[in-house]
Amino acid sequence: MPAHELKSSIEIDATPRHVWTILTDFARYPEWNPFIPFIRGRPEPGNRLQVRIQPSGTKGMNFRPVVVAADKERELRWLGRLIVPGIFDGEHRFTIRALSDRTVLFEQSETFTGLLVPIFLRNLDRDTKRGFEEMNRALKNRAEAASLADNMMKATG
Repeated sequence: MPAHELKSSIEIDATPRHVWTILTDFARYPEWNPFIPFIRGRPEPGNRLQVRIQPSGTKGMNFRPVVVAADKERELRWLGRLIVPGIFDGEHRFTIRALSDRTVLFEQSETFTGLLVPIFLRNLDRDTKRGFEEMNRALKNRAEAASLADNMMKATG
């Protein structure tokens, strides 16, 4: 069965806890997330989410993946399917790995499998990859701005 994987990572000057808090606060995604402007549901295994992805320059799409893993401060993973298994499936992973006390490596990746993967390959490599990179930069900006504000408050308080 055809398969394809996309990955994008970024270093963020924030704690794993802080990045996880932003990542799993779905209600605030419209404030900062250009790739996933809407998500509803709870980040708990077995829960079905309502998600809208919209890489810049595209119409976007809505889908309803199931959360398959939520390892606090480490990994959030969901599985989305087009109609039935084996047609076009995507397992999306967000991972947070501590590099130091105050720095993490955030990686967003997705493995696509199914009969339609070759048909969508060009759009995945162009649009979806761009969406990953846009979200990663936005997450970095939000996390680092909040971390800086917290540090300034502690220094003056």
